[in-house]
Amino acid sequence: MDKKGKSTHILVIRLSAMGDVAMTVPVIGTLTRNYPELQLTVLTKRNFMPIFHGMERVKVIEADVKKRHKGLIGLWRLYQELKPMQFDAVADLHNVLRSRVLKKYFALDRIPFVQMDKGRSEKKALTRSKNKVFKQLKTTHQRYADVFAQLGFSIDLNQPQLLERHQLSDKLLNLIHQDTKKWVGIAPFAAHEGKMYPFSLMQAVVEQLNNTGKYKILLFGGGPHETSQLEALSSGLDNTICVAGKLNLSEELQLISNLDVMLSMDSGNSHLAANFGIPVVTIWGVTHPYAGFYPFHQPMENALLANREQYPLIPTSIYGNKVPQGYESVVETIRPEQVVEKLNQILKG
Repeated sequence: MDKKGKSTHILVIRLSAMGDVAMTVPVIGTLTRNYPELQLTVLTKRNFMPIFHGMERVKVIEADVKKRHKGLIGLWRLYQELKPMQFDAVADLHNVLRSRVLKKYFALDRIPFVQMDKGRSEKKALTRSKNKVFKQLKTTHQRYADVFAQLGFSIDLNQPQLLERHQLSDKLLNLIHQDTKKWVGIAPFAAHEGKMYPFSLMQAVVEQLNNTGKYKILLFGGGPHETSQLEALSSGLDNTICVAGKLNLSEELQLISNLDVMLSMDSGNSHLAANFGIPVVTIWGVTHPYAGFYPFHQPMENALLANREQYPLIPTSIYGNKVPQGYESVVETIRPEQVVEKLNQILKG
């Protein structure tokens, strides 16, 4: 896309889920650093807008897919709202029915519209039980970068632009109380059961870390049920604080950017932390890093994987939503002691 030195304005579409939206950040940051003439407008859900806070030459606008922009008429309304912004191209990092409808609308103005290749057939081969093709697939970050490359903006993700640490608000300083202890973030939940470490085992991890007296453990979660579980877990533990239910996403991101390490499932929190260059330890059940959703720029030895010799069908799904009979307890092959040892290794590093 040659505009002879003029600035180029690209619409970037990624509506959900939180982890997938978060994975756009290092790609977008690296793009804007490498191409000073580039202006990006990200179309996403309102909840996720804080993820892009502070990024240079990146504007974020809301897609209200539940109300204002619902259905074909709503998407036409959205297109009419986007049209005056005079985009030179669209990078569709979602490639779902909604964005395909928008593609047809943008075609009316002959605006280049490039869609992400999700690699569906490779992912199917990776997760099927028979004739499984067990190999590393292209990362989601690279799939995003490929879209921009097709628009003429290639980047090298080995030289990324990460987000800078946020300054903590008075509210957070009062909640956490700064001292010399290192901060360990723990996000024990995920969208699907197949990706989650049993809560009793996570409790053992938290207690072992708490009892060293060296760390401050901060528990992340969302929704009343998760919050009540984490409140119960933190009560009676001197060095453990439940932050679930007390912060909005902007405040959580402030806190995450100041962690010394994050322990997470294969879930959104791992990506939020990785965007700041925070070391992330991930626990994997029926999913696997080979599917391409590994946290950005993290060493593979920080992934704690369920035992594939014992459970050779892993990964059984991309999202953790398919758990074959007999695979309900795969993640229990990762012992709490292993998790604590990995965290200690990083914290003492």
